[in-house]
Amino acid sequence: MSGQGRFITFEGIDGSGKSTQARLLADHLRASGRDVVLTREPGGSPGAEDIRKLVLEGDADRWSAETELLLFTAARRDHLERTIAPAVAEGKIVVCDRFADSTRMYQGVGRADLRRLVDQLHELMICREPDLTILIDMDPETGLRRALSRGGEEERFESFGSDMQRRMRDGFLALAREFADRFIVIDGGRGIDDVAADVRRAVEGRI
Repeated sequence: MSGQGRFITFEGIDGSGKSTQARLLADHLRASGRDVVLTREPGGSPGAEDIRKLVLEGDADRWSAETELLLFTAARRDHLERTIAPAVAEGKIVVCDRFADSTRMYQGVGRADLRRLVDQLHELMICREPDLTILIDMDPETGLRRALSRGGEEERFESFGSDMQRRMRDGFLALAREFADRFIVIDGGRGIDDVAADVRRAVEGRI
């Protein structure tokens, strides 16, 4: 089983620390001798990175939720074709910061009631779920403070505020129950090293 490719995703609200934990897991797996591709969404391929700038920068009302959904789906399809699927087929472990579960939340629940449409587009254009999803759970207010403290240009979704953060956290926990066979929920409200240790144990137990 260890020679097979795997697709592992990290999910969570903004500021949950999932990007840091994805990087730490990738470093750990590489140190263990595994061939790892660390990637992210939106992004992870040249075309998808171009779309990332469109959806993460600018005013909150730059795009409707429906337009965002189409943009994210286009980025994900390119990412899947050019990065994820080839790497898994080669026996590599792909560690991805966000995937379709984020779209199920941000466009499917957070900004509009589009979950049914999100799932239809996913079934039509993506047709791939992760082998394992790590949800870094975080208090919404704490996560938002962390996210806003980073600064930078990619703050469009943080600008929707704490109410959206609360809906996102509730939604992610609901997704973890819905897809309980592939989700593992880890408390992100602790020190980075403690969270990373739990992530490592969870992943090693599956692969």
